Amino acid sequence: MKAVIVSVICGSAMLAAPPLEVFAPGDVDGEFHVNTGELEGTLRLGGISFGFSPFRHVPTDTDLIAMMGLLNYYRVFTTNHRYGESMRAIPSDATLEAPDTLRVHWPADADRPFELTGVYHWVAPDTVDLETIVEAKEHLQEFDVFIASYLSERFPVSSVYVKGDDDKKAFITAEPEHGVWQAFPRDADAVRIIKDGRWDIPPSPVDWAVRPELAAPIIHRRNEATGLTVAMMARAEDCFAVFTPDRGEGHYSMYLSLFGKTLEAGDTARARIRMIIGPLNDDALLKRYKEFKRSFDESLTRRPHKPANCRTCPKRRPVSRKK
Repeated sequence: MKAVIVSVICGSAMLAAPPLEVFAPGDVDGEFHVNTGELEGTLRLGGISFGFSPFRHVPTDTDLIAMMGLLNYYRVFTTNHRYGESMRAIPSDATLEAPDTLRVHWPADADRPFELTGVYHWVAPDTVDLETIVEAKEHLQEFDVFIASYLSERFPVSSVYVKGDDDKKAFITAEPEHGVWQAFPRDADAVRIIKDGRWDIPPSPVDWAVRPELAAPIIHRRNEATGLTVAMMARAEDCFAVFTPDRGEGHYSMYLSLFGKTLEAGDTARARIRMIIGPLNDDALLKRYKEFKRSFDESLTRRPHKPANCRTCPKRRPVSRKK
């Protein structure tokens, strides 16, 4: 498992070598200080998987967090079933893989028939990727990992990138007249998963108000005075819904639901999301989203070329290679 994750991260790091010097051990085991030059704070405060909290944007001297932090693993579901109240309450191991890369792992047990791994990897001083890897130990029907980020009153409303009339795409805000808790699905099948009973389970059941379909899984909160923006994004094939409370609701939160597909025992599934924090308008954010999507294509082009399997290469006799 560890070798697989390291190979993925090393492939990403090839884009920006040497790695950023971001993480340093914190005050207790499993806690890590974070300093990118533009952002500073803590990941896993007290050794608990609360995400990035506290966290500050250095150029604007803005504290981002009021409660729990950015990019934390909240809930995990299958059809009409939730695995405990929160992954935050379940002990996890944290390993520093590189100065810019931290691996968090939850082993499987009798109550959780899956291994869950999160790899935080800084690709730029304002940008962190979180790759989620799941290994199923039994049949997992429409498996769902719910990633949460909580900000402060400085970021009062979420904007989500949706399809409009005549296939027009635009960011719209989550206003109170549409409901307190709002869900933006990928498609009709995503609505079915959201409404299959998994969110009816106490404590804290949620009756999501279904909003327009996503144009792409992008959500952000912006400080109206400074333009400082905190954005989360994913590919449509990895994220089946985006969630948020309405304007001014006290969680000041954003959520992504990953996977939404059935896994069989022995299956491994991966999804990568990106968070960008900086003074970005919507046009700049969409440009960064295109760069994020291109990073998946670039990772494919970095795979070793195999002339024997290439239709465009001339046929050659095999040659021995020293390893």
